[in-house]
Order: sequence, then structure tokens, then C-alpha cells
Amino acid sequence: MDTATHITMGVAIGGLATLDPAVQQNTDLFHAVLIGAIIGSHAPDFDTFFKFKDNATYIRHHRGTSHSPLAVLLWSLLVTFSIYAFYIDIPWLNLWFWVLLSVALHVLVDIFNAYGTQALKPFVNKWIALGWINTFDPYIFGLFLIGAFAWILGADPSMTYLIVFFVVFLYYIKRFFDKKEITDILQKHFPNATKIITQPTIHHNTWRVVIETPDYYFVADSDHGHIDIKDTFKKNKLPETTEMNAAFQDENVKAFIDFSPIYRYEIDRFDDYVEIRFIDLRYRSKGHYPFVAVVTLDKFYNVLTSYTGWVYSEEKLQKKLEPLS
Repeated sequence: MDTATHITMGVAIGGLATLDPAVQQNTDLFHAVLIGAIIGSHAPDFDTFFKFKDNATYIRHHRGTSHSPLAVLLWSLLVTFSIYAFYIDIPWLNLWFWVLLSVALHVLVDIFNAYGTQALKPFVNKWIALGWINTFDPYIFGLFLIGAFAWILGADPSMTYLIVFFVVFLYYIKRFFDKKEITDILQKHFPNATKIITQPTIHHNTWRVVIETPDYYFVADSDHGHIDIKDTFKKNKLPETTEMNAAFQDENVKAFIDFSPIYRYEIDRFDDYVEIRFIDLRYRSKGHYPFVAVVTLDKFYNVLTSYTGWVYSEEKLQKKLEPLS
């Protein structure tokens, strides 16, 4: 989920914590829990700092190890004892419980969007991305925001957020059936489909979908159950060549391949170099596929330059590869 939703969920857990008699009766504990829940609800995304190193590191690690079961425990302890240093007279176990819940909820809700997480690492390194919920869902955000306003206006926070969490739970169930309806329709259209990936958009009844069959990739939009095929790509097997093997040794390409579950490739040959481009098919936007990895090789298969990340125009992509210009 996006940062704003995670923070409003943290506030919600802080309100829900008033169910705990210890939190109800201890003002300092309540303040500590509220602060801890807000920080804990965002803590796993502190891995965003990897972006300061480079995109490959960010893509490889964001929502990776930082969202694993061990990391959930470590984040909760780090946040708890950082706050406990300022509130040494409160029962730390109560504080830790609510912080742990906020961190765990962060990781849980992240698996429902198309980006996903490695929430079971190191037991399972696969990315878990269920594709039910958009990264920013205005309905979920709105429900938590309504709860916050109700609390400000004097509503009981524990009962308010019990209701909010229950409604959000029902909404998740609805979105599961929304996705199932779309995948059932697609299975009828493409009975030989080997993979179907869904990505809900900010518009409730509009979804982006990618269908893989033995011979083709189909990129489509689903609007109120109507399937509109936007692009069709022939499925070409990756060639076992020296230049392709050299490309796969590049860190940017490795990060892209590890993360992307469905992509195609292009090879362009120029006088002095070869450009190999890998294109993720999930994020089509206005006819463009912004998430790519590009590597250029000289005639001896040495990497000249490479890049991976989200780029929304060819001009910007070429600027990322400026050493060749």
C-alpha cells in the first residue's frame, strides 16, 4: 500500500489499542502505543533508502528481506525499544504487542497488490503478489480517514476502528471475488492460458491484465467485465547466446529478472554495440511500458551501460544511457 494508507492504518491500530485495559488506564502508554503504531505501520518501507544507492539495489530489496517474518520481529523490537527509551515506566510488552501488530499488518496488506512482497523469505523466495487491491485504494484510505475524523469528533476509538476494520475485511473479500470474476472470464477467452496476472487500478471496476499462453502474451484492460486487448506479443524463447548470457550477468538485469514475473525482450543491433531490452508487461500506461531493464554490450560482450527502473518516455530512457551518446 502507499505511505498515506499505511500511516492511517497505524492511527487505526493506535485507536484499536484502547481495547487494551492497560492502554486505557495509562496515558503515557497510550501515547507510546499511538506513536509506535504509526511508526511501525511504515517501518518495513524504510528500505526505501536503498534507492539512494541505485535502482537495482532498491528493486532487489524493497519489499524483500525487510518484509520477511524475521524483519517483522526486528522492526517491531527496534521501534518498541526506541520509544521505550522515552517512556521507561510503561509496560513494554503491551507496547511491543501493538507495534508488532502494526508492522505485521503492513506486510500483510502489501501482498494483496500487484507489486507484492517476499513475505515468506527466507523460507520461500518467491514474490507474493495477489493482485486484488491497488497500491492506493481510495475506498480503504477513505474508510480509515473517516475513522480518524470520527475519533477527532469524539467517537470511541476502539468501537470505531473495530467497525472500520470489519468493513475493510469485507471489502477485501469483495475484491477477491472481483478478481475471480475477471480471471474466470479470461479463462473462457483464453482456455490455454498458462498465467494470468491482474492489476487493479484506482478506478474500482477497471483492471489491467496480462495473459500468457504457450505462444503469445496478451496485454488487456478489463472495464466492468469487458475485456479490451491492447497489445499482443509473440512469445519468443530467450536465446542461449553469448550476448544474452553476458546481459544476464549485469546487476540491473538480474534485479529486473528476479522481480518481474512476466516480460518480453528486444534486441537492437547498432554499428558499435548491441542493446538488449527487457520489458515488464504488467505496468502498461498510455500505450507505454515504463518498467524496463536495458543493457548495452560492445562487440566483445562487455557491458557499456545498463539501467533498470520506471521510465515513462524513450527520451528519458536514453538519458539514462548517456554514456553511449
